Formats: sequence, structure tokens, C-alpha cells
Amino acid sequence: MKTYGLIGFPLTHSFSQRYFSEKFAKEGIANCQYQLFELPDLKDLPALVGNTQGLCGLNVTIPHKQNVLAYLDELDPVAAQIGAVNVIKVLANGKLKGYNSDYYGFKLSLEKMLRASNSFADFGCEQPQTQLQPQQTQPLQQTSPLPSLRAFILGNGGAAQAVKAALNTLQIDYQVVSQKNTTESIGYEEVSNLMSSHHLVINTTPLGMYPNLATAPLLPYCQFTPQHFAFDLVYNPEQTLFMQQAAQQGATVKNGLEMLYLQAEKAWEIWQ
Repeated sequence: MKTYGLIGFPLTHSFSQRYFSEKFAKEGIANCQYQLFELPDLKDLPALVGNTQGLCGLNVTIPHKQNVLAYLDELDPVAAQIGAVNVIKVLANGKLKGYNSDYYGFKLSLEKMLRASNSFADFGCEQPQTQLQPQQTQPLQQTSPLPSLRAFILGNGGAAQAVKAALNTLQIDYQVVSQKNTTESIGYEEVSNLMSSHHLVINTTPLGMYPNLATAPLLPYCQFTPQHFAFDLVYNPEQTLFMQQAAQQGATVKNGLEMLYLQAEKAWEIWQ
């Protein structure tokens, strides 16, 4: 029996187990199972790998996407550039290799969002022809520049690193927003001064995720316009408070569900 699974803490809202279990059943993929491995401390990862019979691959979620790098034997070049891992492949020799499928899922989902609103044309750029390529082995390449589109990235954790890489590839300028001012981020109180020049707002924080439905990033929502885009990596609920408040001002909104499906299929490609 081949075993796949998810590590993180807590794991009370796992999409992955349901998705892969249904995939195995629907596609007739035999002798495969997907399990949840709640892992408060990453120091227990080597024991988990050693004691789980037939383990072939793992997904990685909050809060381990960055710290897990120290426990891996190899890194795919894309994951190395991003500095975060959400997919681990157990190689034939027992070593662990890290990948990042969040990058692929987010990039393609964002491109679909912008194409649907004709934003590539609006910004004077050719629409990209994007495909998910199996097991990317080359460094990230810049494509389809959108020099007039600027973004806010809310949060600076592991998921944010994949978002940064995707925006760099698309040549979309961005500003990180976090709870504290740092050398690479501004505080939420400074966002209001830049809303008129930053039309893409991406939430990479867990604010608004089930069961904390009443939470949302502290933004000047009255400054959203029909020219703004609000992309929330949260997928449960389908429409977060962040999305609701942006949509009330006419902004185009999208949740992370499509990204989640895309990154999951990329993970399956990697494990094969």
C-alpha cells in the first residue's frame, strides 16, 4: 500500500485528504491511501518518515512550509528559489526532496482571474500561455510582464513566498504588508496611502478561515474600486469577509479553491 499524507498543525480543515481519497476512488488508483499526520514539532518528522510503511509523499501546510527545509536532503530548484516547500517526495533511496506546487497553482489561478476580466489587454500585455509542467527542474523564468499592475501581499509566511515568486515571474511589482514594519514590509496602517496605485490585493494569512469567519485583514475596504482585484488564498469559506467587503465596493474577487486543486494535481505529478 502506497501512503501519502499531510503534515502540519493543526489539521482540522484538511482539503487534501478528501481530495486525494476521492481521486483514488474516481480514477481507480489502487493500493493508495492518504492520511493526516498532525505534527506540532518538526523534529518528529524523521521518525514519522521512518515509521510509516509505504510512505511515498507528503504535503506540507501551516506552520511548516519554511522550517521543513532543514529536514530535507534535496530541493527542487523552484522550491529553493522560493524558500518554502509544500510537497515532499520520498525518493527510492529513502531521501526526502522538497518541491513547491503552491507557486504553480497560484500563478495559473491568478492568470485565469486576470484573463477573465481582460486585464492582460487592459495593461497592454500579451495573454500568457501557461501550462503546469511536470516536475519543473529549471529556475523560474519571467514571462508576460504586467508592469502597470501592482500588488499588496498580505502576510509573509510560507504561502507568501510562493506568491512572491509567481508575481516576480509575471513581473508584477508588489509590496508586502505585515503586522510590523520591517525592511521588506509595511504595516497595515500604511495601506490606505497606496490603494490607488496597488490594484491587486492578495491575502496569504489565515484570517477569515473557518471557523474564524468574522476575521479579516485590517484594510481600508472603502478604497476598493471596480478596478481592484482581491485574491484570498483561503478556500473555506468560499467567500471570506475580506472578499465580501472588497466585492461590496465592486472589486473582482476570487478564493483559493482553484489554486488548491491546481497545486494538488501538481503534487500528484511530482509523486509519480
